[in-house]
Amino acid sequence: MLKVEEQDLKKEYFMPYQPLLPGLIFDEKDSPVEVAYIGNEPCYVVDDFGFKRHVPSVEVDRQVLKTMMGQVKGNETLIAEQTAKMLGQVDIFTKAMIENQLKHMDEQIETILHTGLPENARAYMGMMGFRVIINVHGEVVRVDQPASISGDEGE
Repeated sequence: MLKVEEQDLKKEYFMPYQPLLPGLIFDEKDSPVEVAYIGNEPCYVVDDFGFKRHVPSVEVDRQVLKTMMGQVKGNETLIAEQTAKMLGQVDIFTKAMIENQLKHMDEQIETILHTGLPENARAYMGMMGFRVIINVHGEVVRVDQPASISGDEGE
């Protein structure tokens, strides 16, 4: 029992959260929110008519990850096939590995929240039009994602 508690302590106190989506979070007035730290805790700073509200980034990031996981749920096979094609490795083992990772995404949330996303991944997401809109309380109002490859541009 002591070992589990030690592991929990290490995760909680020695691996601080990283803001997952700096530069991709906007307020309802379409203004980008800043990142600031209160101690070791990263926060998204939302301007509420001059009052700077500090919302822990982990709360917003969890909401975004849950939204994205909801979109993946049930589509793991299709996403795995398309990802394997994009990687140029269209074999049964690669597809199975990707599909397995997608089915167990919820188990990886804590790791993602602690390590953050690479800068180049965030830059790519921004260039593709990915944006998260939050209100002054840090609640996700909507997640804007790039148009699908199926040709939805004309709609």
